[in-house]
Amino acid sequence: MGIFTKKPIGQLINDSSDGEKSLKRTLGAGNLVALGIGAIIGAGLFVRTAAAAANNAGPSVTIGFIVAAIGCAFAGLCYAEFASMIPIAGSAYTYSYATMGELIAWIIGWDLVLEYAVGAATVGIAWSEYLNKLLEIFGWHIPYEWSHSPFEVCDGSGAFATQAGVHGIMNVPALFIILMLTMLLIKGTKESAFVNGLIVISKVAIVVLFIVLGWGYMNPENHAKYIPEVTKYVDTQGVSHNYGGIWGILGAAGVVFFAFIGFDAVSTAAQEAKNPKKDMPIGILGSLVVCTILYILFAHVLTGVANVNDFRTQGKEASVVYAIKTYMAGYGWLANLVTVAILFGFSSVILVMLMGQSRVFYSMSRDGLVPKIFSDLHPKFHTPYKSNWIFFVLVGAFAAFVPGDIVGDMTSIGTLFAFILVCAGVWILRRTDPDLPRQFKVPMVPVVSILGIAVCTAMILGLGWTNWARLGGWLVLGLLIYFGYSKKNSKLK
Repeated sequence: MGIFTKKPIGQLINDSSDGEKSLKRTLGAGNLVALGIGAIIGAGLFVRTAAAAANNAGPSVTIGFIVAAIGCAFAGLCYAEFASMIPIAGSAYTYSYATMGELIAWIIGWDLVLEYAVGAATVGIAWSEYLNKLLEIFGWHIPYEWSHSPFEVCDGSGAFATQAGVHGIMNVPALFIILMLTMLLIKGTKESAFVNGLIVISKVAIVVLFIVLGWGYMNPENHAKYIPEVTKYVDTQGVSHNYGGIWGILGAAGVVFFAFIGFDAVSTAAQEAKNPKKDMPIGILGSLVVCTILYILFAHVLTGVANVNDFRTQGKEASVVYAIKTYMAGYGWLANLVTVAILFGFSSVILVMLMGQSRVFYSMSRDGLVPKIFSDLHPKFHTPYKSNWIFFVLVGAFAAFVPGDIVGDMTSIGTLFAFILVCAGVWILRRTDPDLPRQFKVPMVPVVSILGIAVCTAMILGLGWTNWARLGGWLVLGLLIYFGYSKKNSKLK
């Protein structure tokens, strides 16, 4: 049996129904929608919106959100068909194993480490930064040494200026939040979903508050030219951007796409859904629809309250807080709530990413491609607790000792690569197994698959050759592990 041997779907279904070794089915459609919203709405909404408006599209960033949502919808439809047909943990890894063979499945499983594990560490570092922003409201702060990696040096700026030249030692808050969420995941998926639900309600409420209260503070002049005239804008880093017109909107779509990353993580919980054939499509597509509506309204209000120059000069990464404090007199408390919402957003993103990573390796372990320890379940909670602890060590070490900007856009490349394979997989399976029962069917295949592949490929091309080089190095390391260990230990063989 070769490296492109496919795993029969019947065998996939049988493996998932092994009672002693199976994950608990505790999640309903509402839990899955909340899980998706928890993964999608993070700081991306608060940071990426202003960046896309400043550099690319101005007020028409709302159209950019629509374009990005359409691209995600193509992939979301394909995920929904797979999740209803193959309700197994593992997401794109499992789907690739059934349609394109073992080697491609390994590559995408290894690639998903970039999206989930590395992504969780990066968000953990950002969580630490915003925790200090929140503490500053009360006149407190965590010393620079204990909230930064050893590779970072203080420049002496900030509300609580530390002496310039002080080196970081360890990012304790980042390690702390990853530890707390790991322990929650070990306790159980149902408990994790409950906490995630509370977080989702809180941060969505704050987003809705800004939309409702900010609507009355919009300045019509800021929307006078909704699609700005075509110009070139050079940012403070010396990078040139296509501003205005159709290219500006497409550029904005590429920027705000990253605010949608996370809905695919819903599919990793397929084996814990009560009725996956019905609930998985609702969870994936439902969370995507809710977030798209909120994103468009949020962007419309933000670009109406403040103008493009505010986003470029004074506001920058904290543009939402700046807009509230500058143009919405008496709503300073809302600016503070936005900081809380960002912290909540980061927390739920980390939670879903850690869960997604452990579920992908759970499936890979069941197939023999990674050691058995990754699929050992807790005798009481029926969660892959050993895998959770291993990833806590790996993710925690990265978050505690490595600067957040090292990863760059690798997380996004991992996500888009997964989207491409899932879109292709639906098309392949329609041709190879047309009679297979499908609870949910993507309309107009292969058109939807082709469009999904095209949009995601275009976004990847926009990420630059340096990120392609990093991805190439990561995949070479993965192939060495596959041919050195996984190929020999594959249970399919």
